[in-house]
Amino acid sequence: MKQAVEIAAAVRSGQTSAMAVLEQCLAGLAADGGRLVAVTRILADRARSEAAAVDATIAAGRDPGPLAGVPYGVKDLFDVRALPTTAGSSLYADAPPAQADADAISRLHVAGAVLVATLNMDEFAYGFATINARHGTTRNPHDLDRLAGGSSGGSAAVVAAGLLPFSLGSDTNGSIRVPASLTGIYGIKPSHGALPMGGVFPFADSFDDIGPFTLSVADMQCIWDALAGSHTAASDPIRIARLGGRFRDNVDPDQIAAMDAIAPDAPLIELPDIARARSAAFLITAAEGGRLHREALGRDAMSFDPATRDRLIAGALLPDALYDAAQAFRADYKQRIVAIMDDYDLLLAPATPCVAPLIADPRIMIDGALSPARADLGIHSQPISFTGLPSLSVPLRRPGRLPLGLQLIGRPGGEATLFRFAATLEYKGLTGVTSPVKQGDAL
Repeated sequence: MKQAVEIAAAVRSGQTSAMAVLEQCLAGLAADGGRLVAVTRILADRARSEAAAVDATIAAGRDPGPLAGVPYGVKDLFDVRALPTTAGSSLYADAPPAQADADAISRLHVAGAVLVATLNMDEFAYGFATINARHGTTRNPHDLDRLAGGSSGGSAAVVAAGLLPFSLGSDTNGSIRVPASLTGIYGIKPSHGALPMGGVFPFADSFDDIGPFTLSVADMQCIWDALAGSHTAASDPIRIARLGGRFRDNVDPDQIAAMDAIAPDAPLIELPDIARARSAAFLITAAEGGRLHREALGRDAMSFDPATRDRLIAGALLPDALYDAAQAFRADYKQRIVAIMDDYDLLLAPATPCVAPLIADPRIMIDGALSPARADLGIHSQPISFTGLPSLSVPLRRPGRLPLGLQLIGRPGGEATLFRFAATLEYKGLTGVTSPVKQGDAL
């Protein structure tokens, strides 16, 4: 699969048609999508109608949009007109169909993109593994015996496998950045509230954001512009710091080496109270998720994924006073971090603590002890979500090895700086997507 900007250019110029691109995409999904356990629904009829509309627009001499004929998929918590929004749960399999597309899908439609599929996720986006009781566990295209990460694992896996040029996911505590890192692609959690959330099934409103997965920085920039409704640009010098302290613990040595090579003269700084910030993030998301599902839990708890159900029940039982105290700490903490960011434009940090763990043993080493991957793969992303800062996961260039990513963390509204710096790293060959090797258990 080519990059999104390449596909759009070919369609706009008449080198190919949107329908031809779509049929090739559908064939690829049919041939290889099943092994990934990444797709929940193929929207072939809708996609053919959209592709035909793009071709008709071009034939009439009108502008089809910057993403003309580019196929994509969305995490299974975006409203898709005429379909139930399940959020990865059996509980909503027969819910009333959505009356309209999510705002993000509508914006991409205007840009000429073609919606092809809905994609697997942890139930209600509660996890970092995409282990789903209804649809199954999404597999990493670099090694089908390993997790793709989550909760947007299906969205990451199809892009990393080359089955779709881009997709949309959601990120509450790292659910875009974690699978982007583990599958070796780009994924962004924007400044909180920067992209449209209308028609997206919530997990924790005060943390939730959406964002794209892509194969290049150029694609990321193009899709960002379509979703945000404006073009981002930055040209000032970039002041960089490397994050130390907890961000140098529980990491792969290659991540430290990469950060030190990327910015050898950048200061090494520590963010305050990282462990406390992560604990408060856990508490707030658990409480908000539990409150959201309290009524459904009381009505039909056994229809929930058991791993999700127990954590939602625990969240629903948290005292209001504890939640309020965590939110008060969060407000103070955000002010302190924003003050630190007055001195820097970009912070470098690891995106995940390790490469993708095995599905047969979904545990990772944290502080010298084995810990559930479903809970702790977000150890480095969760404290950043807590602040609402934008964070772009970029894949380290490491052909022949399992993927790993870094986070580029920016100031509020600083996505343009992240894209510019990521483009520089990509140009220098320090970061970039490596296609999975098609042998053995890899796609």
